[in-house]
Amino acid sequence: MKDYEAATAFLGEWGRFQKEVFFLLCLTIVSNGFTALSIVFVADTPPHSCLIPSHLNLTDAWRNVSIPLEVDSHSGALVPSKCVRYRLKDVRGFWDRGLLPDVDVNLSHVSTESCLDGWEYDRSVYTTTITSEWDLVCGDRWMNPLTSSIFFCGVLAGSIISGQLSDRYGRKIVLFATIALQTLATLVQVFSQSWVMFCAIYFVVGFGSISKYVAAFVLGAEILGPRVRTIYSTAGVSLFFGAGYMLLPLFAFFIRDWRMLLLGLALPSVLCVPFWWYIPESPRWLLSQGRVEEAEAIIRNAAKRNKIQPPSVIFSPLQIELQSEQRKAHNICDLLRSPNIRWISVTLWLVWNSVTIGYFALSLNTANLHGNAYFNCFLSALVEMPAYTLSWIMFRWCSRRWSLSSTLLMGGVFLLLIQLVPANHIFVAITLEMMGKFAVTTAFAIVYAYTAELYPTVLRNTAVGTCSMASRIGSIIAPYFIYLRSYSVSLPYILMGSLTVLVGLLSLLLPETRGMPLPDTITHMQRFPGCCQKKSYTLTQTEEKGNPADL
Repeated sequence: MKDYEAATAFLGEWGRFQKEVFFLLCLTIVSNGFTALSIVFVADTPPHSCLIPSHLNLTDAWRNVSIPLEVDSHSGALVPSKCVRYRLKDVRGFWDRGLLPDVDVNLSHVSTESCLDGWEYDRSVYTTTITSEWDLVCGDRWMNPLTSSIFFCGVLAGSIISGQLSDRYGRKIVLFATIALQTLATLVQVFSQSWVMFCAIYFVVGFGSISKYVAAFVLGAEILGPRVRTIYSTAGVSLFFGAGYMLLPLFAFFIRDWRMLLLGLALPSVLCVPFWWYIPESPRWLLSQGRVEEAEAIIRNAAKRNKIQPPSVIFSPLQIELQSEQRKAHNICDLLRSPNIRWISVTLWLVWNSVTIGYFALSLNTANLHGNAYFNCFLSALVEMPAYTLSWIMFRWCSRRWSLSSTLLMGGVFLLLIQLVPANHIFVAITLEMMGKFAVTTAFAIVYAYTAELYPTVLRNTAVGTCSMASRIGSIIAPYFIYLRSYSVSLPYILMGSLTVLVGLLSLLLPETRGMPLPDTITHMQRFPGCCQKKSYTLTQTEEKGNPADL
């Protein structure tokens, strides 16, 4: 009996049909590069200090010293305080009496107060951000990282729900529904009247963003042949995501107002609407649902577009019989039902969680690096492009386990080395951080493709969505890793580096999938070390009818 890939081998690997599916699905991913990291500019904190009301009519001498100086925790230099000012009642009294600062008045003895009249922000870089518009500074600065965390809470919800919807109702319909949801939510977000409203809509944007990404990722992995699938799963979607990420600082450089920036980033998604007529549903998924005629119609249409004559019978009666197991209802609980799939799932959840912490913490940290924020963001995006290329090379020619483990270990070591760099060697520290980002990004691309190979068709979208869901714990707390900089500049790197090294070692326990067929049912999955295995994956008729409980 032939498996799916053998039955459809007559289509070839890289015909017109595969090229259209490959590039159109990749194009739907570009906007994810905008959405996931636009908060770097939308919520950046400009230089600020307490507002001194103009109606006080203070002289320049008193106005210039009305903000006390304090030691900057990063540079060690004296800078104006961002959160306190000298008590204006006392300052006005000194001015009324004709006293001069630092001549008649010792400023160190003057009482201070909080910024009761608000803040004055530097407008040289940004016209407005949500931080400057809603004063997310000083006592309310905790709201800034919470904004990113709420987005990732939406990503968490999308990971939980969308995978199961996709496995139940189809990859294509979920893909286009979530493209529409993400675009409309971003457009509504432009009209936010408060931080609470912004965050509520941002949750929905996060939901749509991850749902679209996972649906496109799985749809391409299931439609494309083995060799092209490897390129698509590693370099393909990742490079197009990176392209969107690289365009983000370009958009932000020319659009300095956060509302107009979001509007500019939302509109390109409208161009995806015509893709509906060119991207088909996954034939693998249709077969798993018993919809054999629809699957055959898609394959025959693909053959027509590739100018190939299809055989009279594509899927044999035995293959149709195979779908009896696949038509059984599967859900998230199946990821923990047997010891083998349970250990694979738990290990992958830990790996995904730690990789996500490293990736998003380093990406969100670009605004805090020394130098121009736009250039740093572009540099952070640029290092991802060779990382994605390397992920494809490693995935194509190297062991899956060693590819994932080596990149994780390398990234962890680079991050741990940052704490050893002297404070005055800023560019050495930035170089090590970018090398760490390079390694972690490579691991991120590999683990996505590796996960799709480990799980069967009946659970693949649910599994990838659930792994993404588990990783959202990491993305939710990633902004707070950056927040730890206010206590110790090296602390975030120590924590991220240690976690990355640990999961790099843990990933060596995962089964190898290189050279193995993409599993269609739970019985076809590779074995986790220590879990019994009665037979190898040979796709014989006897194995196809095997009982999953035996495993």
